[in-house]
Amino acid sequence: MSRNYKFHNPEGLYFVSFAVVGWLDVFTRNTYKNILLESLTFCQQNKGMEIIAWCIMTNHVHLVFRSINGEKPELILGDFKRFTSKAVVKAIRENIQESRKEFLLAEFEKAAKTVSNVKHYQFWRHDNKPIELWSNKVIKEKINYIHNNPVEAGLVFRAEDYVYSSAMDYAGEKGVLDDVVVFETYD
Repeated sequence: MSRNYKFHNPEGLYFVSFAVVGWLDVFTRNTYKNILLESLTFCQQNKGMEIIAWCIMTNHVHLVFRSINGEKPELILGDFKRFTSKAVVKAIRENIQESRKEFLLAEFEKAAKTVSNVKHYQFWRHDNKPIELWSNKVIKEKINYIHNNPVEAGLVFRAEDYVYSSAMDYAGEKGVLDDVVVFETYD
C-alpha cells in the first residue's frame, strides 16, 4: 500500500471509501444497510468513532470520521469492516427472500480464494484509501462529494432526500444515524 494511503495521524480527520468486492450491489436492500448503521452506532458509542459525514451507496460506503478516544482509526475501521462483512454475509445466507443469494455467496467465495488471510468469504475490498483532511475547504469538498453521491447516481434529486447518508443532518433535519457531528464551518 502506498504511503499516501495510510492513517498517519491518529487524531486526524479522515475521508475513506470502501467497496464490496467486485463492486457488487449488495446494499440495495435496507436490511443490509441497517447492519452497517447498527455497526456505525456501535463504533460511535464504544470505539470513539466521531462521524462527520457518511453515505451508504449500493456497493460502497463513504465516511468522514476521526478517533476521539486514542484508538487508532485504522483499528476502528478494521473492526467495523470485519464485523459487518461477517454480519452481512450471514444475513444474506439466512435471507430466504434473497434472490441473489447463490450468486453473491459464490462471488464472495471466489474473492476469498485470491487472498491468503480469508477462509470462506471476502466481502469488502481491502483498499480504503484514507485521506487526511487538512483544511476547511477540503473537508467541505469531501462532505459535498459524499452527500451528492446519491444525486449523481440518480437515486434522488436532492441530497437530503437520501435516507442513508448524513445529508439530512446538514440540511437541519434529523438523520437516521444519531450523533453525527455536523462540520461547523460547513456553510
